[in-house]
Amino acid sequence: MSDLSNWTLSVLVAYGVPILFALSYGGSLGIPFPISLTVIAAGAFAHEGVIDWRLGFLASTFGAVLADSSEYLLGWLASGWIERRFGKSLLWKTAQGTFQRQGGWAILLTRFWLTTLAPVINLIAGDRYPYPRFLLYDIGGQAIWVALYGGLGYAFADEWPLISQVMNNFTGLSVTLVILAAGVYFFVRWRRSKGAHS
Repeated sequence: MSDLSNWTLSVLVAYGVPILFALSYGGSLGIPFPISLTVIAAGAFAHEGVIDWRLGFLASTFGAVLADSSEYLLGWLASGWIERRFGKSLLWKTAQGTFQRQGGWAILLTRFWLTTLAPVINLIAGDRYPYPRFLLYDIGGQAIWVALYGGLGYAFADEWPLISQVMNNFTGLSVTLVILAAGVYFFVRWRRSKGAHS
């Protein structure tokens, strides 16, 4: 485990629910805290009675929702500049295509699966999606994320570091495959448009 992971777990044990809220907020904003590891560990600590699982669930969920809402607000305030700056990147195009096809479901799914796309989805939603609907999907998705990851930590309290590694590998592979598929899609579309103009 890295020094950052060890520090995160130490402060989680020392300060409990308030630090869990802060780590969920910071990690969901993109600050490089090991947030999935933290939620799985919190589930294991809840199993051992170190953290109250109800308060832990609320702290993790609403810390993440507050971070997502902050990114939504940023997208609402500065969408034009952000899109000009990042709109040509493959990650942005992948998130934009996912959001255009799935709408609210893209918000829900990127809370607990394909989480690398979540910040971009939040920024895009800030420009074109009503906040009450965003918030509804966001809370639902984050609640699933916390219940899934925290529940695995709770159920497999003795093996939670292994569970964390498996989940990180699965998420990383999923995102890689989606971005690869998006890259192929945009390349094929570019080739077709080039062929049509020749």
